[in-house]
Amino acid sequence: MKNLRTGYAAFVAGLVLIFNLGSAQVKPETEGATPKMRQEIIKLNYIKDNEILNVLYTFLSREGRMIPNPSSGLIGVSDYPENVEKILSAVREYDVKPADVLFTVQLLLGSSAAETKADDSIKDDPVVKELKRLLNYKSFNLLDTAFIRAIDRETSGLIMGRNADLKLDLRPKHIKDEKGDLIQVEARLNKKEPMLKPVEPVQWTWTRVLESSFSLRPGEKTVVGVSKIDGGDKGLILIISGKIVS
Repeated sequence: MKNLRTGYAAFVAGLVLIFNLGSAQVKPETEGATPKMRQEIIKLNYIKDNEILNVLYTFLSREGRMIPNPSSGLIGVSDYPENVEKILSAVREYDVKPADVLFTVQLLLGSSAAETKADDSIKDDPVVKELKRLLNYKSFNLLDTAFIRAIDRETSGLIMGRNADLKLDLRPKHIKDEKGDLIQVEARLNKKEPMLKPVEPVQWTWTRVLESSFSLRPGEKTVVGVSKIDGGDKGLILIISGKIVS
């Protein structure tokens, strides 16, 4: 803790010295013609400086200075007051607590075999009824249902399937448009399979069976994709809905 405080103090002291030297180089043509430079030290709480610096530099004048310190999350700024205010406004807009998204996931198995009994628990689901109309499967069975809580722009995953042989990864991105909240999602479903080369003990690998990028509104349910297995007679079907919980 002592080293952290010492480093923080050294960084701030260094900024003051650099800003003072930089300000001294601005020479007005006439007395009082150049506005006084404003100096600020900005602390980023939720995003990294490389995610916002390109935006902040657009507000900087030729005489302005910006000194980021990635290890501390601090950005030193010295510029004309109106430019510094624009930079602070941009930081307030971008440096916000990321949304927390709760996904509900259904994993279905569609089958074209006539003898396969349909799952009564999902027979009245509107999405399943639509799948029956669109897909060439005679029956649908619910393999698994799960909840995934994911932070905005971060990947979260869980193991699914009756044999725990499927891994689902979701990465949400929360944005707002004219209609309100929108969740953009990157989804990847991998299946655990034995390696082709026989060895003892058996070694396993994860094989990508489904990958999709899609958008949904909070509360909406969407079919992410279908992955055919067993020569196409069966298919894994991923259905996802989501809502913002914070």
